[in-house]
Amino acid sequence: MDSPILESLFSNILLNDTDNRPVYLQVADAILLLIREGKLKPGLQLPSSRAAAQLLRLNRITVSKAYEELQMQGWLERFVGRGTFISMHIPESEPKHWDNRALNRARKTAGFSVDRSAYPDNDFFVPSVPLHLDDGFPDPKLAPIKELYRAYRAQLTRSGLYTKFGSYSNPDGSAIYKEALSSYLNETRALKTTAANILSVRGTLMGINLVCNALIRPGDVVVSGIPGWQRAEHNFLHASARHIGIPVDEHGIVVAALEQICKQQKVRMVYVTPHHHYPTTVSLRIDRRLELLRLANEYGFIIFEDDYDFDFHYRHRPLVPLASADENGMVIYCGSFSKSFSPAFRMGYLVASENVIEHLANVRILLDRQGDHVLDNAMAELLNDGTIQRYLRKALAVYEDRRNYFCDALQQELGGLVDFSIPEGGMTVWTKFDPSIDLQKLSEQAYARGLYLSAGAMHQYPGYNENAVRLGFASSTKEQLAESIGIMKSLIR
Repeated sequence: MDSPILESLFSNILLNDTDNRPVYLQVADAILLLIREGKLKPGLQLPSSRAAAQLLRLNRITVSKAYEELQMQGWLERFVGRGTFISMHIPESEPKHWDNRALNRARKTAGFSVDRSAYPDNDFFVPSVPLHLDDGFPDPKLAPIKELYRAYRAQLTRSGLYTKFGSYSNPDGSAIYKEALSSYLNETRALKTTAANILSVRGTLMGINLVCNALIRPGDVVVSGIPGWQRAEHNFLHASARHIGIPVDEHGIVVAALEQICKQQKVRMVYVTPHHHYPTTVSLRIDRRLELLRLANEYGFIIFEDDYDFDFHYRHRPLVPLASADENGMVIYCGSFSKSFSPAFRMGYLVASENVIEHLANVRILLDRQGDHVLDNAMAELLNDGTIQRYLRKALAVYEDRRNYFCDALQQELGGLVDFSIPEGGMTVWTKFDPSIDLQKLSEQAYARGLYLSAGAMHQYPGYNENAVRLGFASSTKEQLAESIGIMKSLIR
């Protein structure tokens, strides 16, 4: 080899025997690093594959493959009878000092700016610990998982696969699923729908985000109750809307406060969880329901009705949705099977007037070409054969029993330190702790003992801090609930 510099550079290339990356790619990466560092200039001739192999103590074929890889990527040029050269098309740059592992290291920080200030950290993840008083999740052990598996598998084994799954389909969802869901919602919630009124989405959050993208413009006013669901509120802010909070009392959102806002400025949308307000679980009283609909008709704002746990009401039959009494198409109704089965199953739906669904479907294509039509069809089968209805009746009895047990134990063991009302429905108890109790500290100590519970930060607002959290009871057995309360008691006492 004529150049002692090249000989030195190639002799100092280090290869890792324990690296899962093939040796020829390690050689290619090392040469590429030398090019990027400016040590190998454009137009420079490289050692022959035979000479390089001797320096690297490798098989000549390995070096040839490395050269071929870099040539294919455009870093090298090879000329018959002349040899291999650094491509003349690479801009020459000043030598840079790169970490010798730079090409193999995963990037932690981007080279461009990322504004994360408007987006929250993921505070809804429940760590994998033995015990959990979560945000109100169902017990997946009760869900008809086997039936869903059989229905899903059947969709993939029946005839006509290309017709069903060989190409893209409608972005609003499977026609079979929408027909089944329409019948189910009309029967259970007194809605007046056809398949054209339904859009299948991957859960409530996607439904909120889609509505914000499609119907909310920068500067639009969106109103919701305080405290509320901050995930929804972050979607309003992401859409550059002006979010205004109104009070929530024991009868739900204070609709009179909404009316005062409407008299002063144009309201585009009101987000509400009337069946069981999130996070406090109170139900919106009938007079306020009717007044909310009247105001929507008078002032022309959208009502986004998030009915996340309609199926679980214990005191009496569930209150029918606002959408069932909507005569003028002011309500967009959102529901989710994720809250009934398991959060892992992303199955939700939007119900609205046909022209709204058509518009939302067109906007949805920009984000998600279509949902999982195989899962949609499997769910349709479970709706049509009554599996879902039987499961919900069974789960309702189990959850009511767990609610009663949990509330009795909570009062008996922590009475005087906590304040709560027995919820009429849902899967959580909105629990206010004595001001002397540091919920952040309690949460950390409980986690160390194998119990997850929220620190309540997601329910705090400027001027509002009830030192309260949602304690979910539905996903735990009675034994687990007793153990969880015992841990809290020992930590607080």
